[in-house]
Amino acid sequence: MSTEDEKLLKEAKKLPWDERLQHKNWKVRNDANIDLAALCDSITDPKDARLRDFGPLFKKTVADSNAPVQEKALDALLAFQRAADADASRYAKEVCDAIVAKCLTGRPKTVEKAQAAFLLWVELEAAEVFLESMEKAVKNKVAKAVVPAIDVMFQALSEFGTKVVPPKKILKMLPELFDHPDQNVRASSKGLTLELCRWIGKEPVKSILFEKMRDTMKKELEAELANVSGLAKPTRKIRSEQEKELEEEVVPETTGASTSEEAVVDAPVEIDEYDLVDPVDILTPLEKSGFWDGVKATKWSERRDAVAELTKLASAKKIAPGDFHEISRTLKKLITDVNLAVAVEATQAIGNLAGGLRANFSGNARMLLPVLLEKLKEKKPTMTEALSQTLQALHKSGCFTLVDVIEDVRVAVKNKVPLVRSLTLTWVAFCIETSNKATVLKLHKEYVPICMECLNDGTPEVRDASFSVLTAIAKMVGMKPLERSLEKLDDVRKKKLSDMIGSASETVLSSGTAPTTASGAATSARGVADSLSMKRSAASMLSGKKPFQAAAGTKKSGPSKSTAAKKADGSQSKASAAPEIEDVEPAEMSLEEIEERLSSVVKAETISQLKSTVWKERLEAIGLLKQEVESLTELDKSAELLIRLLCAVPGWSEKNVQVQQQVIEVITHIASTVNKFPKRCVVLCLLGVSEKVADIKTRAHAMKCLTAFCEAVGPGFVFDRLYKIMKEHKNPKVLNEGILWMVSAVEDFGVSNLKLKDMIDFCKDIGLQSSAAATRNGTIKLIGMLHKFVGPDIKGFLSDVKPALLSALDAEYEKNPFEGAAVAPKRTVRVLDTSSSTSAGSSDGLPREDISAKITPTLLKNLGSPDWKVRLESIDAVNKIVEEAHKRIQPTGTVELFTALRGRLYDSNKNLVMATLSTIGGLASAMGPSVEKSSKGILADVLKCLGDNKKHMRECTLTALDSWVAAAQLDKMVPYIIVTLGDQKTGSEGRKDLFDWLSKHVPRMGDPSEALPLLKPSASSLMDKSSEVRKAAESFMNEILKICGQEVVGRNLKDLPSPTLAIVAERLKLTSVHEGFSESVKMVTPSMTLPSKAGLKNSKHGPNDRGSNVGKPMSQRGLPARASVTMVSTQDHVQSQALFNIKDSNKEERERRVLVRKFKFEEPRREQIDELKIDLFKHFREDVSLRLWNSDFKRQIDGIELLQKALPSSGKEVIELLDILLRWFVLRFCESNTTCLLKVLDFLPELFDSLKDQSYMLTEAEAAIFLPCLVEKSGHNIEKVREKMGELIKQMVNIYSLPKLLPYMLEGLRSKNNRTRIECVDIIGYFIDHHGTEVGGLMKNLPSVAALTAERDGEIRKAALNTLATAYKNLGDDVWRYVGKLSDAQRSMLDDRFKWKAREMDKRREGRPGDARAALRRSVRENGSDVAEQSGEVVSRSVTGSMISRDNFGYADAHMDRHMVPRQMPAATGPADWREALEIVALGLPEQSVEGMKVICHELTQAADPESTVLEDLIKEADRLVSCLAVMVPKTFNFSLAGASSRSCKYVLNTLMQTFQIKRLAHAVKEGTLDNLITELLLWLLDERVPLMDDGSQLLKALNVLMLKILDNAERTSSFVVLINLLRPLDPSRWPSPTPTESLAVKNQKFSDLVVKCLIKLTKVLQSTIYEVDLDRILQSVHIYLQELGMEEIRRRAGADDKPLRMVKTVLHELVKLRGTAIKGHLSMVPIDAEPQPIILAYIDLNLQTLAAARMLTPSGPMGQTHWGDAASNNPNPSTHSADAQLKQELAAVFKKIGDKQTCTIGLYELYRITQLYPKVDIFAQLQNASEAFRTYIRDGLAQVEKNAAAGKTPSSLPLSTPPPIGAIPSPKFAPSPVHTKSIGSKMDSNEDDASSEAQLAFRGQVDDSRLHSVDQPTDRYQTSAGTLDALRERMKSIQAAAVGHFDGAQSMPLTSMNGSNMLHGVTRLDSEPQQQSNIPPMDERALSGLQARMERLKSGSMEPL
Repeated sequence: MSTEDEKLLKEAKKLPWDERLQHKNWKVRNDANIDLAALCDSITDPKDARLRDFGPLFKKTVADSNAPVQEKALDALLAFQRAADADASRYAKEVCDAIVAKCLTGRPKTVEKAQAAFLLWVELEAAEVFLESMEKAVKNKVAKAVVPAIDVMFQALSEFGTKVVPPKKILKMLPELFDHPDQNVRASSKGLTLELCRWIGKEPVKSILFEKMRDTMKKELEAELANVSGLAKPTRKIRSEQEKELEEEVVPETTGASTSEEAVVDAPVEIDEYDLVDPVDILTPLEKSGFWDGVKATKWSERRDAVAELTKLASAKKIAPGDFHEISRTLKKLITDVNLAVAVEATQAIGNLAGGLRANFSGNARMLLPVLLEKLKEKKPTMTEALSQTLQALHKSGCFTLVDVIEDVRVAVKNKVPLVRSLTLTWVAFCIETSNKATVLKLHKEYVPICMECLNDGTPEVRDASFSVLTAIAKMVGMKPLERSLEKLDDVRKKKLSDMIGSASETVLSSGTAPTTASGAATSARGVADSLSMKRSAASMLSGKKPFQAAAGTKKSGPSKSTAAKKADGSQSKASAAPEIEDVEPAEMSLEEIEERLSSVVKAETISQLKSTVWKERLEAIGLLKQEVESLTELDKSAELLIRLLCAVPGWSEKNVQVQQQVIEVITHIASTVNKFPKRCVVLCLLGVSEKVADIKTRAHAMKCLTAFCEAVGPGFVFDRLYKIMKEHKNPKVLNEGILWMVSAVEDFGVSNLKLKDMIDFCKDIGLQSSAAATRNGTIKLIGMLHKFVGPDIKGFLSDVKPALLSALDAEYEKNPFEGAAVAPKRTVRVLDTSSSTSAGSSDGLPREDISAKITPTLLKNLGSPDWKVRLESIDAVNKIVEEAHKRIQPTGTVELFTALRGRLYDSNKNLVMATLSTIGGLASAMGPSVEKSSKGILADVLKCLGDNKKHMRECTLTALDSWVAAAQLDKMVPYIIVTLGDQKTGSEGRKDLFDWLSKHVPRMGDPSEALPLLKPSASSLMDKSSEVRKAAESFMNEILKICGQEVVGRNLKDLPSPTLAIVAERLKLTSVHEGFSESVKMVTPSMTLPSKAGLKNSKHGPNDRGSNVGKPMSQRGLPARASVTMVSTQDHVQSQALFNIKDSNKEERERRVLVRKFKFEEPRREQIDELKIDLFKHFREDVSLRLWNSDFKRQIDGIELLQKALPSSGKEVIELLDILLRWFVLRFCESNTTCLLKVLDFLPELFDSLKDQSYMLTEAEAAIFLPCLVEKSGHNIEKVREKMGELIKQMVNIYSLPKLLPYMLEGLRSKNNRTRIECVDIIGYFIDHHGTEVGGLMKNLPSVAALTAERDGEIRKAALNTLATAYKNLGDDVWRYVGKLSDAQRSMLDDRFKWKAREMDKRREGRPGDARAALRRSVRENGSDVAEQSGEVVSRSVTGSMISRDNFGYADAHMDRHMVPRQMPAATGPADWREALEIVALGLPEQSVEGMKVICHELTQAADPESTVLEDLIKEADRLVSCLAVMVPKTFNFSLAGASSRSCKYVLNTLMQTFQIKRLAHAVKEGTLDNLITELLLWLLDERVPLMDDGSQLLKALNVLMLKILDNAERTSSFVVLINLLRPLDPSRWPSPTPTESLAVKNQKFSDLVVKCLIKLTKVLQSTIYEVDLDRILQSVHIYLQELGMEEIRRRAGADDKPLRMVKTVLHELVKLRGTAIKGHLSMVPIDAEPQPIILAYIDLNLQTLAAARMLTPSGPMGQTHWGDAASNNPNPSTHSADAQLKQELAAVFKKIGDKQTCTIGLYELYRITQLYPKVDIFAQLQNASEAFRTYIRDGLAQVEKNAAAGKTPSSLPLSTPPPIGAIPSPKFAPSPVHTKSIGSKMDSNEDDASSEAQLAFRGQVDDSRLHSVDQPTDRYQTSAGTLDALRERMKSIQAAAVGHFDGAQSMPLTSMNGSNMLHGVTRLDSEPQQQSNIPPMDERALSGLQARMERLKSGSMEPL
């Protein structure tokens, strides 16, 4: 340095630091940076003020343009950073920007120092600034600057970890770098990505980055990711943490504490992918997408698309917070959308929102949860899956915890649907499993009781789910929370729960050891990595860099080795706490060190000779060395050193062959002698030995050495190392000879220790691709040897090989056939090498690929796409995935796939279903045994496809089953097959195919006893109606019989019912019948396939027994085994019995039990056939039932002949059992035997004639049983059968009304059988021709007939045209109004046919079309119906079947002859008198009947005159008149609704009104007729179409007034009975027409409300009419109603506030109140001695005690009569129940009321009433012992009441003085009660007799909906809660005891009705009889109300008893 420079520098030192550092001379700047660095190094205090001055200087110094100066500036910066603390980070941004701009493109050392500076900034907690500067750096256009930036990020991440360096910004930078043009940048970015995977996991990185990569980059990264394993941990800490550590060293703590602290620090930080992504705003795009309009659309597809848009937007990983309340409310509605697709989409949208919003969605999640849980009742798999995923997402996203939703869960587990309960508990189990221990500790107290309660659930799934929840809790927090609960369980459940918890604990234990081992491995690996002490770049992460690969390999082998060691030697594994991880990579060691360490083992002269250049000396030395090695006793210690010595001298480059051979022999000796040969030694030798294999001179020795290596360390390790050596070696002989050695090694060692996938890949990619033929041939031999061990499955991995090679491989396969387990390895491995063991979970050693990554959410979603093409592509994609995996896959990730495929098994596109079946079969084959667990029961859905009627579909199903049974074994499939065989939907073809398939596979089962559970369903199939199913089932059972033997089969079938057992014994030819086979079975076995009747003869069954004794052993009679002998011996005895047994017949119960689909025919189901069999044997004589149920048609014909003979004399019995006969006829129609069918068709007309003679009309149930089958089979292929069936249908109108028959014919027009349609069309034409078009809606069928003119079939068109021509003949041109819309071609055809018909009529002189109809109308209008009949018009005389039922035969017999037998018509001058008029009305034609009704009305007007004599005649015919008019009501209304005038409706209602205005006529109407009339009137009151008719409002008013008039004047007992009966649900067929807007339940509810209002009307006047009604009949009706409900239903309805039940209770209460204890004398029609006692008795007791407590009656005993028996016969003193005794009791009760000041007014009023009713009774005779003052008070009070009654005042408005004491008659003291509630009676308006109210009365008012005014309903507040009558009575006593004596004395309030309506209140009486006050006195009501309220509060526990 010159003097000037020195001077300059000296002068510069005096300058301030900033001037020195910015000096223009570079030397000055350089010197300043050196000084600054030295000064910073000397500073020890981070808070030194000088550091603050230096900080701002570096932003310029590091940007110096002079490279050496810049480097020194970086040195100064590094010194500054080391000296400073985190406060210095304030300067980081400017300095980092300067470094990025100037330093990253400089010299390598400059770059290295710049990177160190960046890392120090991170250490100084400026990581955010560092990453911001990196964002600028990676955008540099110079690639040279980008790589260091990526490397420094890589180093920062690997050293500090993600806790310090947030990965979010790095993830944002990477996508741009993946597409960088420079390959070094791309390589570095890949390395950085791999490092990120180590820290945050592979999946988050994949999901964030992979979608932004090119495919090639994805593939490269996928390959690299396989090498990344283990958990990364930080190796460097930030400055503040370093300072803390220093402080801790100064103040040392205990070892345990420091260890735990270290464990906490070292714990890996879990990175949530949610935190790595940016939030996305979805509200704005959602608004723009038209979401709000879409969700309100009426079309489901628009709603679905709108929600799908939301689902798509919400699939963002993170959603920006916002107002999602309205969206949630909308989704809440859409979850319950009627369309399933919309509901599923809405459910998925909620799950996506929860995942994207997390805690921000918590409020909305809580609102939606109850709806989601309730929706779990949906059985559709797609919906269930969506709900499960959404519920899991809600919990996983942290929207709520289980503690928050405990109430919602409680409600859900009490849901009535078992599916909701089980799935809710399954979800709870999932939530507990995914929660932490602290959370579970909080919630277990709430959830354990819920689960314990659910363990008692009746559904197995719910119980299993409860067990799962308890297991999950125990798994998380241990057994302690469950200990108390376990004590309450029975032993079976306790054991099951303990087993489940035990297995879960073992799982936890075994899985708990893995993290420790892995952690140890990772630590060890980190030690290895640290020992390398090398700076790693990002690119070093890639697989080409050895150091990282070795570390990764070590990490990977750690856990697997420890696990394998545990399996191999349990005792040793327990002893060894932490298994050592062997380091397979040899470290460097110098020759001097080797010699020094071997000095005690090998002589120095030997080693020096080995170094000699003379080969003889080397040969001599190696010989000596061999002798020395062989003589060593402890060779293990020095084995590695000896190998290292030989590898060094003479080394593998030795040229002399003899020396080479000796060296290899020594190595072989060492490898085969030592106990444990280190793998490092193998690595040292392998390259040299493999080269020697290529030399023919040393080949044998080298191959022997390799084999010794395999024995020492396992062939897996040796093969893995050889693959790479052979692949990269330049000498092709190394590859060729190495492969040949591998062939021998595989033959020696087998494949159990080889990684077969690597070997197959090596063979495919290297061996078979070699250009050398010898190498290819050797590879083929190697593959052939593999085939010998693993079988033909290996071919799947070689499918893409060239065809020529494939043929060579096939030839090699034949030379090495598959031997499998039979091949025993010739050599064994001394030390098991688990790291190279291939078992990979498969039994055959072949690898299975993990396809979970390929099963993407998109693929799963596309499987459910609405587009069938997308669905098909997705199925093909699954097939492709399986193919790519060589049809060998792991079960991982397949659960979701199977769930998605399950939905496709129900696809509407059958081709897709078949494709899905094929895919499922392929998956089963590819997965092997694990498919059974992963498939989640999809096998049940596969088996359902056997129910398809297409043969191809069933074949596809059976193919899938073949694949399944090959993978999972038949025994695992048996439970699913049992269910399928019992499912009627499977169909006969499906069951037959399944049995055939079973017959083929059962013999191949390992344990055939597993198939025994199939015996019982197979036995049931032996009774199948299909002969093919029976044959197949028999064949299958014979297969089992062959395998298992008769004894085993018999033992498993002993529980079968006797009839089935008989068939099995016969079919299977069982010689040794099991002892459980009864004698009765033996009797039937040889000749029958039906149950024995013998066990039923001597037993009595109730109507609900359903043949309870069928099949029971009959021990009381020893019958011989042969049926023929039995038949002879018992024939006389049997034939002496009656043919029919109707003693225990309950036809209504049977009809209710046999559920059939109305109108449409369905084949009889198996359970229906079984029930028919039971009914047949129960109600028919044994010989008849045996014949009818015989498989031989001849015997069946004999049975029919027996019925024919008995028919004339057994009319009523036949009617009672008609439903059974009709069901049997349906079975015969469905069978193919023509002879038997013809016999049935001969018998049926006789049967129908018999029914017609008895005037019997089929019930709706009977018609629904028989008619659909008759209509469907009317198109039989035999003409004779068709003719008979057609005649039978025509005959049906005699026993079933034509209007009701026509819907069945209409259904026949829709049949798939063309012949059936033709027959139905012809029959409709017949009806039109013979019954006219006016009857029962025949014209409504014409559009359906006309539509058939467009059919292709010419016969159908011809039949339809003929029928329409018949209609044209009757209607004329009016026919065009009824044929509906037709095409021009159809109209043209019809027009031609009509013209032809007109010409035909003209030829026959029949007049013009339509003339007959016009003449009929005109004649009836002018002259009545006589002229019409004379002109040849035939009118229908059929009546509706509802008017005649088996309950009123007498009624039907009395006047049905008018319907069946034509009577002579009156003269043509019109109806001469009312009788002729009645005949016209009886014809049932709306228009014609008007004239008749005019005459009848005139007669009724005259009959109202008291002097008229017509009334007596009218009374005789009153019932018939009302019956005809009741029939006319629906006809006239329907006629008017069809477009006609409402004139006929008005006449019908007017005639009925006039009839019921005359009380004697009204009383003459019978109960059955009244029932029909009231039902019709109420139905038409509810019909929505009536207000729309002409004069609709007038008709409604007329219906209302008529109904009220009927209630007033009809016989009251009949009215009560009819109305109580109508409280039951109405038969759906009774409704006039279906109302599309209302369900049947809603309509029935409205109907019940009307009936209740009618009963209120009758009940309110019951006090004045109590002696006009037959109480016995009414109580019988109440009893029947309550018994039909049963106590359980009554309790349920009581809780639901059921109006009908409340009304019945109110009627009963009113009767008890009015009659007191005398009510018990009116129970003559109630079976009071029955067991259990009738429910009505308990309610009478309850009412008596309640009223007695209220002092409203006097009980006959302490609490009334408690023993229910015959009141007359059981009481020893009958006189006590006389009228006098009853009167005395009433008077005593009244006097008690008068004696109390609170009830004195009521008492006086009642006493006055008694004096009026019994004027001769001396009331004061009862008061002899009373005081004079009391008697005076009564006299004055009676006078006052009489005076007020004359003035019309009510008792409640009159103040009376307080009564004096009674004297001798004590009265209890009453304390005031705080209860003030209205009671039952208080809701009945007292103004019942307001004469002006009639004009305002209307069932339909104008208040709410032009329907009914609401009337306050009577309420019943004391529902019984006890299960038995005794408990109920005990409860009554306790209630009464608590309630006695507490009534309020306040004055009663005036009573008003709720809506101001007086509906159904009294109407002015026409017969001018004196009216009694009918309402209950108000004070009385308040007393009762108070008692009721108190009782309710006592029951609910809200008030303590006083």
